[in-house]
Amino acid sequence: MYFETLSNMKRFGRINGTRFGGGMRSWRWFLSRVMRLFLRWFRLCPRRGRRKRPSRLQDLWNYGTVLLKSLYFNVLTNSDTVMDCVFEPIYWLVDNMTRWFGVVFVSLVIALTSSIVIIVYLCVLPIIFSSYPVHWILWHLFYGHWNLLMIVFHYYKATTTCPGFPPQEKSDIPTVTICKKCIVPKPARTHHCSICSRCILKMDHHCPWLNNCVGHFNHRYFFSFCLFMTMGCIYCSISAKDMFLDAYNAVESSYQTPPPAFTHQERMVHKSLIYLWVLTSSVSVALGALTLWHAALITRGETSVERHINRKERKRLRMKGKAFRNPYHHGRINNWKIFFGVEKQSDWLTRVLLPSSHLPRGDGLMWDCPAYKNNTVAI
Repeated sequence: MYFETLSNMKRFGRINGTRFGGGMRSWRWFLSRVMRLFLRWFRLCPRRGRRKRPSRLQDLWNYGTVLLKSLYFNVLTNSDTVMDCVFEPIYWLVDNMTRWFGVVFVSLVIALTSSIVIIVYLCVLPIIFSSYPVHWILWHLFYGHWNLLMIVFHYYKATTTCPGFPPQEKSDIPTVTICKKCIVPKPARTHHCSICSRCILKMDHHCPWLNNCVGHFNHRYFFSFCLFMTMGCIYCSISAKDMFLDAYNAVESSYQTPPPAFTHQERMVHKSLIYLWVLTSSVSVALGALTLWHAALITRGETSVERHINRKERKRLRMKGKAFRNPYHHGRINNWKIFFGVEKQSDWLTRVLLPSSHLPRGDGLMWDCPAYKNNTVAI
């Protein structure tokens, strides 16, 4: 028993790399340690010809290359597809920024409009009362307050009126396609707004200055606001032209030696008149161009979205030797009557020139098309 135990202990010592009773390492143990160190060093040092692990920048470059090459291996690829892919990050940024800054834009419109109204009451009207004849005073009082009323009314209605949404549940309403975002049927003239994340009936565009979509039920309010705001800015710019020139000359003369003896209140009036004329003139040019653009679209019976779609469709049919006809074009005068909801001659006064909350014609789900255009494709 003793010799058997001693034999097992010697065998155990040799296996663990030591001689029993000697305490010295065997050559096998040293060889094993050297091989382990060599393998560890060999793993840390890259071998010649060994491919390095790609960095994050290299991964992004390869990913972008694959995306770029994929555009050329698609049979449906055209210049519009390429431009959409290039501007996709910009679209995403604009959508998210517009969604969050809509309240800021609305507040800016209210602040700028209020500042103009305050300057008119404090600076312009006193000059008019003191230097204009009676009939011109009455004209400015009547037209100015009427224009202000129309601006305030239509802006409030444009921002608070729901543009109109298609039904989410299944119904018997005729549809033309399925929305890829909402996964619900889309009626004719309905488009998806990426900012509102909903489909809009007769969508024109999403207006950040309203913080709302312009659709079937508030399109008239939006256009009327643009029209009356442009008219008001032109009115202020023309009426305050002489006042602006006098104020500008007074400010320029303050740099003379010695400067004129203007009081603090007079200097504030001069600066306010310059601010009023510059702001109203700039807005009248910019907003006037936008109003003319929408007026041309209304004349043709189109929205901003349909303008681009119909242009592509017109080009596609022209290549096939066919002519495109807008199925929602009822004639220039009739398009304006339908847009404003004019049914009789007196409606031009009560529904266009005076504040009116009447609903537009139709429900935005079904549209009447002229009989001779039933063979066209509804966009």
